[in-house]
Amino acid sequence: MNDNPLVLTFDIGTQSTRGLLVDKLGNIVDYAQIKYIEPYFSIKPDFIEQKPLFYYNALIDVSNMLYSNNPDNYKKIIAVTITTIRDTVLCLDEHNEPLRDIIIWLDKREADASKLPKIPPLKQALFTLAGVKDTIDMQQRQSACNYIMTEEKNIWEKTKKFVLLPTYINYLLTGELKDSIANQIGHIPFDYKNNKWMKKNGLTRCLFDVPLEKLCDLVKPGEIIGYIKEDVSRLSHIPKGLPLIATGSDKGCETLGLSVIDKTKASVSFGTTATVQFATDKYFSPMPNVPAYPAVIYGYYNPEIQIYRGFWMLSWFIKEFAKEESEIAKAEGVITEVVLNRYLKDVPCGSDGLVLEPFWSPGVSNPNARGTIIGFKDIHTKKHLYRAIIEGIGYGLYEGLLTMEKRSKQTIKEVFAGGGGSMSDEICQIMSDIFNLPLKRIQTHEACGLGSSIIAFKEMGIYNSYDEAIKNMVRVSKVFNPDAKKHEIYYNIYSNVYSKMEKRLYPLNKKLKEVKI
Repeated sequence: MNDNPLVLTFDIGTQSTRGLLVDKLGNIVDYAQIKYIEPYFSIKPDFIEQKPLFYYNALIDVSNMLYSNNPDNYKKIIAVTITTIRDTVLCLDEHNEPLRDIIIWLDKREADASKLPKIPPLKQALFTLAGVKDTIDMQQRQSACNYIMTEEKNIWEKTKKFVLLPTYINYLLTGELKDSIANQIGHIPFDYKNNKWMKKNGLTRCLFDVPLEKLCDLVKPGEIIGYIKEDVSRLSHIPKGLPLIATGSDKGCETLGLSVIDKTKASVSFGTTATVQFATDKYFSPMPNVPAYPAVIYGYYNPEIQIYRGFWMLSWFIKEFAKEESEIAKAEGVITEVVLNRYLKDVPCGSDGLVLEPFWSPGVSNPNARGTIIGFKDIHTKKHLYRAIIEGIGYGLYEGLLTMEKRSKQTIKEVFAGGGGSMSDEICQIMSDIFNLPLKRIQTHEACGLGSSIIAFKEMGIYNSYDEAIKNMVRVSKVFNPDAKKHEIYYNIYSNVYSKMEKRLYPLNKKLKEVKI
């Protein structure tokens, strides 16, 4: 093995595919990115799809970009890893060829409830007693497998395997239709506590009852999925025969890449979906009827609470309200968020009483929720709205952190931030003030790819443990310490206003959902 081995990691996201060459000290030796011109298409309202080979072709193109940058680097690669978006599915035929386009996690189609199998009465009673009936009903309607079963019966009858995106990418790269247990996150019948497919009588299997024979073979994270095929090598320059190491989902890899592997740390992701995750070797549900996901370290779990649209809301704000700022950013050669983040210093902590609940799309725990903004006065401007969006996401993540601390009896002492929003000093400081905890940023915002590569370096024998790998590969680059006075303001708003909004608005949001418009 050479003195400076590299891991080739692909991070396949909602908006782009990135390729990283990472060395054993956690340095990104080379980097390439393809931003999608058309991240998805919609054949009907709420349908969010993509062509089957779209992500694979992007991976091939990114690899060729890296190779052209420095061909000698490809001689140093010892392993390949991929990490992808979650809950994104395909139907494959008996030859593992796609039968329809990919359904992406953003998709909001719903199956006709009248066509779905009835949930057994005893389970219905249990769900009602637990207060999660609305959530259960929503999960069943929004499961892609149920839509295909009921609305595309001819496709479902031909479906030999119903798989997630990483499973299909693994197959294209190696010829092996296998996947990591740490990738099985979505509307599928997976037993998250025991890391295996759910038994026929499992409590929630009736929500997405995909037959066992239609599901892929599972491996542990760190195991070898297979080896890069010759045809893939010809197309991508990735050396034939390199091992493809099983890792896990984007959020799971990000949590590891942020060095969060003990019970005193939490990871927050300021990405398209904003999340707060813990790492624990003891299983607990972060919320009633919400599972903890398998971590990318086998035997560990990542309980998570998410804000579904999260920092996507900044993209929404830019599109609707920031044409002028976008022009300024273009002239300066920066992204629009850089210009907008300057506004954060112009608006006081608490946004002069403007409070935003960031549920632009309902989530698992709040199926009837809608986005809400209260407290408008004539002094408020779009600068206030921009800061209120960020603070609202912060309140939501803070609520998730407090909820999981209570359910797990863990005490979080520091928070590590990843995702695009973590590149902003202003956003990181606001979040630290809301959490009242030190918020740490590591040497790269590519924590997802870094975490994926950490697994490969450990499993290829470069490091003997994950602790050793993290010690050598992850470095804190900046610490944001909370301002006690600002936290007092935030906590006052959170405890007296934000934390009460959802419950009080619930009946109105439910009625609004029923209104025919």
